[in-house]
Amino acid sequence: MPIDIDSFLDTVARTVAESRTPVVDLIAVQTRDPFRILVATILSARTKDEVTAVAADKLFRVADTADKLARLAEAEIANLIYPVGFYRSKAGYLVRLPEALEKFGGRVPESIDDLVTLPGVGRKTANLVRSVAFGKPAICVDTHVHRIMNIWEYVDTDSPLKTEMALRRVLPERHWLRVNSLLVAFGQSICRPVSPHCDACPLLGRCPQRGVTPRKIMKKSAGDTRHPLRFISWNVNGIRAAAQKGFHGILTGFDADIIAIQETKAHPDQLPPELKNIDGYTSYWHSAERKGYSGVAIYSRLPPEQVITGIGIPEFDGEGRVLTLEFPTFYLINIYFPNSGEGLKRLDYKLRFNRELIDFAGRLNRDKALILCGDFNVAHKPIDLKNPAANVKNAGFTPEERAWMDSFIDAGFIDTFRMFNQQPEQYTWWSYRFNARTKNVGWRIDYFCVDQASRDKVRNAVILPEIMGSDHCPVQLDFSA
Repeated sequence: MPIDIDSFLDTVARTVAESRTPVVDLIAVQTRDPFRILVATILSARTKDEVTAVAADKLFRVADTADKLARLAEAEIANLIYPVGFYRSKAGYLVRLPEALEKFGGRVPESIDDLVTLPGVGRKTANLVRSVAFGKPAICVDTHVHRIMNIWEYVDTDSPLKTEMALRRVLPERHWLRVNSLLVAFGQSICRPVSPHCDACPLLGRCPQRGVTPRKIMKKSAGDTRHPLRFISWNVNGIRAAAQKGFHGILTGFDADIIAIQETKAHPDQLPPELKNIDGYTSYWHSAERKGYSGVAIYSRLPPEQVITGIGIPEFDGEGRVLTLEFPTFYLINIYFPNSGEGLKRLDYKLRFNRELIDFAGRLNRDKALILCGDFNVAHKPIDLKNPAANVKNAGFTPEERAWMDSFIDAGFIDTFRMFNQQPEQYTWWSYRFNARTKNVGWRIDYFCVDQASRDKVRNAVILPEIMGSDHCPVQLDFSA
């Protein structure tokens, strides 16, 4: 039976009424200037609202019109809008924008067909500008709108563009202006892409829930009233490269207590202060002796009792692969496991590292709870990669590496993600080649693991595939320490 879209959207509107206003809508409330709204919309792509707001404010203090923007060099624009995601590309769009607007008399056009001719403007941006800046009928379809409308079975489409076309046919025009802001807020808070909070959804019982795997709630033990800590682990594949893709804004947007990153490819003295000194966090680093290679780091809101670099074996510690922080009730071990390499030339090295790592973790676990996270560089089971049969002899899925992972689990460590999610096609790494991420041809090689005795302290564990900036995506653990 088709859903009552009026009732659904009204329910969502009441639910998200207290949510933070999207930055583009906020700018529209402050000014009806189409130029500002267009620029803010370009800046907002793949960027947290709070980061977009700061960047837009900095830019508009210098250039709040097309004429003033035309006086700035691309490097100046990039500096003003940093650290929005893909800020260099967006600076390129903005430096070309004034000239592109000349064919419209220097004014922002109203039509979708005209808007999409501007640099950095696709259909989503064009629809958003048309609706927010001009109050004209338009349907802005981002991933949240596309996903939720399909979950509700209001449309049956496989891309945002097809969703837009379908909604133009079936969605009453009175909803066009508000549907994007409503479903973005709803998708960020309750109907999330990973482990949606169906248990807290006001549409529970009415929603068809097509294709949805709701979050699994672990029951707390009697008397456990502590708020769980949130941990993030992310292979950034070069922190300096990630910084150019909005790393600072992404990191603060996690609102996590501890953030562990791998493959930093940098020494702290090579980094600008804004990557080492992030408000609310203290950073700890263990870099490889060889510059531009390997390396791990941790940003923590909690002061550790002890920081341990490496595992006490020079052969491995020289590559900057393990960083451990000790807290009153647990150890956190951040690990960047070796890759077996092309032709498996480092397989023996990796297996030696793996064995020593288990011994190191076991010694720490005698005293306190243990959380291990990082890029393990192994897909444990066939479910953990797209093409298992074709990869049996390849690095990351060899029988030897998988056997070690078996021994790791047998030693008493738990893969927390599989406590909650047994679905296939849940990946954390995708090759940059062949459009693999878009096609979701990937591997799950990033993990949060805990010791057996800490199992009941795990509240949730999810993959965050919507977070861009690296060939890996972050993974998250909520843990009652």
